[in-house]
Amino acid sequence: MTPDTLDQFSAAELAALLAFHADAGVDWLLEESPVDRFVAPRAATGEARGQAASAERARAETGGATRTAPQRGQRATPPSPTPAAGPVAIPDEQAVAEARRLAAAATSVEALSEAMRGFTGCNLKNSARSTLFAEGEPGRALMIVGPVPLADDDRDGRPFSGRSGTMLDRMLAGIGLSRDQVTLTTAIAWRPPGNRMPTPREAEICRPFIDRQIALFRPQKLLLLGNFTARLLLGSNETIHDLRGRWHRLTFDGHEVDVMATHHPQDMAATPEKKKQVWADLLALKAGPR
Repeated sequence: MTPDTLDQFSAAELAALLAFHADAGVDWLLEESPVDRFVAPRAATGEARGQAASAERARAETGGATRTAPQRGQRATPPSPTPAAGPVAIPDEQAVAEARRLAAAATSVEALSEAMRGFTGCNLKNSARSTLFAEGEPGRALMIVGPVPLADDDRDGRPFSGRSGTMLDRMLAGIGLSRDQVTLTTAIAWRPPGNRMPTPREAEICRPFIDRQIALFRPQKLLLLGNFTARLLLGSNETIHDLRGRWHRLTFDGHEVDVMATHHPQDMAATPEKKKQVWADLLALKAGPR
């Protein structure tokens, strides 16, 4: 017999249920109690139709506007649909141009943050809860860039908030650093639905904002985490396996910075043998370019 309430589940059954929801892509619950998505909408639709019919009769009785019945041989003209409220999509080319304009016009960290929060040209923003921006102080020696906000990041509005952030803290501690000594950000400011990777067009739209963050925070060294981040910022078709472990040099609005790429903390969790490679990359990061 299936339990009716959660308090009737055993610890093992609860763990299995949580694992099932995680595999299905459920990140967090939005309601305190379950919502009937099948019967309730039909009931609401029937109620709305009844209210509309009552309103129509009331308008007819008071001499208000009524719908004229079609004459014989004529087709009834359906009422014009009411446009659905919601964000209006901007063509990709215009969105890229607008992102570049806003990023270039931002002369301070605060101005760039405000511009990103007001930007509506990326569809990723429509489904995301938060706009992630760099966390740290301008002038810190090291800036760490991840790929996209994960579920914990999107919920908390901070980069590297969840389990990946805990692993990153341990990585930093291994070379004598802490979160308070570095700047943290993500290449894409808005979490893609289902944690998918951004499309090339979405990446192109978001690119001016991460470039401008790096230019305004002016770090001496960049640590790029993961395949997507490394390929985006280094402009390469190589994989993280080829790009990691060696120094690169990039320029952002006249500011030159040394760049090291390595695996994302999530990659280490999935493939523990990568920890050795990450440790070697962190030691090279600490030593600096030779």
